Amino acid sequence: MRNRTSPGTILTVLLFIVAGAVVLGNSVLPQYFPGLAGRAAPEAPATPTPTPAPSPSSPPATTQTPAGPTPLVSEESTIIKVVERVRPAVVNIDTVAQVQTVFGVFPQQGAGSGVIVSPNGYILTNNHVVENAQQIKVTLLSGKSYAGKIVGTDRFSDLAVIKVDAPESLPAAQLGQASSLRVGQMAVAIGNPFGLGHTVTVGVVSALNRSIQVPGLVIENLIQTDAAINPGNSGGALADSAGAVIGINTAIVQQAQGIGFAIPIDTARAIMDQLISRGHVTRPFVGIVWGGDVDANIARQYNLPVDRGIIVREVEANGPAARAGIRPGDIVISVDGSPVNNWNDFIRQLFTKRPGQRVRIGIVRDGSRRTVDVTLGERSQ
Repeated sequence: MRNRTSPGTILTVLLFIVAGAVVLGNSVLPQYFPGLAGRAAPEAPATPTPTPAPSPSSPPATTQTPAGPTPLVSEESTIIKVVERVRPAVVNIDTVAQVQTVFGVFPQQGAGSGVIVSPNGYILTNNHVVENAQQIKVTLLSGKSYAGKIVGTDRFSDLAVIKVDAPESLPAAQLGQASSLRVGQMAVAIGNPFGLGHTVTVGVVSALNRSIQVPGLVIENLIQTDAAINPGNSGGALADSAGAVIGINTAIVQQAQGIGFAIPIDTARAIMDQLISRGHVTRPFVGIVWGGDVDANIARQYNLPVDRGIIVREVEANGPAARAGIRPGDIVISVDGSPVNNWNDFIRQLFTKRPGQRVRIGIVRDGSRRTVDVTLGERSQ
């Protein structure tokens, strides 16, 4: 007797086969045939599928999220703005000088930096960068190079002005004020150390009114900074947090770390204006040696009658100040009625005068105020 299969049994077997095929197509076969994994599976009812918890032996699944830019802190943003503002005005200066040796005359190459001070090509730098140079090449941040020529130099301040004739208007730096500087404020040095090109270092104003001894000369009234200054930085910019140039980098202490010096921009501007207009500096001469600035703390400590001015440490014999009766220990408080708060003020006011001109200098001596007339001399070059 033949067994007959009922229609219900056949339907059940067919459903089982279809279910098995789905399992093979979606789970088993792709393990051995990766090409099948990307094929579309039959549509199924949208039933939520719970996600199984990872077993202790399985590493947890991670989601890779693309990392965005790290937000800048306020100090970084400030430095970047200073660099973007000042760096286009800082140039590399390469020189060739003919040096006499016991074996003959040989070319000597040098490298330094400079600051563009006017769109028509005037550049402020150090005297020692271009001294005795027969060839000067100026390279801008853009990479363009031009021949430079010396407009004027001043060895007493270690400053010089050179000029390039460029067909385009050049990016000039904004010159700030050094008289309002405070110890501890940010200082950004930009220059060409070791010929590497435009380099940025950051520090603070470490001290003011420093003096340094160089061969045959004492350079006074300098800004001290711990922003790294290396050979080649000479003539470059020292800028404040607003992007204004406050000094011209000039020297370092070789055996120290973090001790560099810059010429205050107030002094540099006065020298630069004379070099551009006359080609040399006519420097008025008073004949006093600075002994320090007077402020409120100094006044309290030494019981002084004034809280501003400069102390006269020495008076040069037979100089203009000595002939006018100024003595060591006097405190200079004014020039022609304008107050003198510090040495910067005194130098800046003197540079508005001419040799041979008579000025009225206010002093304090033994607690009393008096005025003396000083006929300015001319400092020998």
